[in-house]
Amino acid sequence: MTQGTPFILGHGTISMTTADMVKELQTLGTESYRKVLMNHGAREPVYGVKISDLKAIQKRVKKDHQLALDLFDTGAYDAQYLAGLIADETRMTQKDLKHWLARGNCPAICGSIVAWVAAESRHGHQLAQEWIESKKENTAHTGWETLSSLVAITDDADLDLSELTSLLKRVEQTIHQLPNHVRYGMNDFVIAVGTYVRDLTELAIKTGASIGVVSVDMGDTACEVPSALDHIRKAQQRGTIGKKRKSAKC
Repeated sequence: MTQGTPFILGHGTISMTTADMVKELQTLGTESYRKVLMNHGAREPVYGVKISDLKAIQKRVKKDHQLALDLFDTGAYDAQYLAGLIADETRMTQKDLKHWLARGNCPAICGSIVAWVAAESRHGHQLAQEWIESKKENTAHTGWETLSSLVAITDDADLDLSELTSLLKRVEQTIHQLPNHVRYGMNDFVIAVGTYVRDLTELAIKTGASIGVVSVDMGDTACEVPSALDHIRKAQQRGTIGKKRKSAKC
């Protein structure tokens, strides 16, 4: 296994290997949360580590790019989530990102971790445009989620508003005919544009009103698809329209 960055643990400085980290994740996992993740589509191996515990590790490790790559290749849901938190997005290549998309444990990992890291890399826009054209449901879903993250962290002056306008029109015309996860990603995109791109908020509201309720099979969960129209309206009421995120990761 590849050696990771040394860090302080207990009374001394040690080197964290991928195997060590996996053992720590296994120790932190709980059966109850593992079942929750499985209900949300995670596939084995899943250890059941809460996000708060993963973020505590992130705070300790900070960025360790090689460890991130190695963790993602374990295929474990929890390890892949942590990998996204500690990866150095400036070092991610297109090959790395495409590999992560292909190796993602489940659509939830691809639509969050892979999309977040892609958006923060220099390849985000190009890959998002490529992925949304894919006939593969998971790939197209990840592409739309990458676009959502991009508009959330990119200054409006650096966004192509005409392109985003065209994409909103595309969503309006096609969303209800597309596969399950793609519909979810498109709905997220409308919310992101309406919330983070001030000049397109009203257009996104109109798009949300036009598409109405978006039906997505959420599996054995109590989760519901957020209403794009309601979500953007609430952001208006809070006065947070146009307020960018510092990071796509959360």
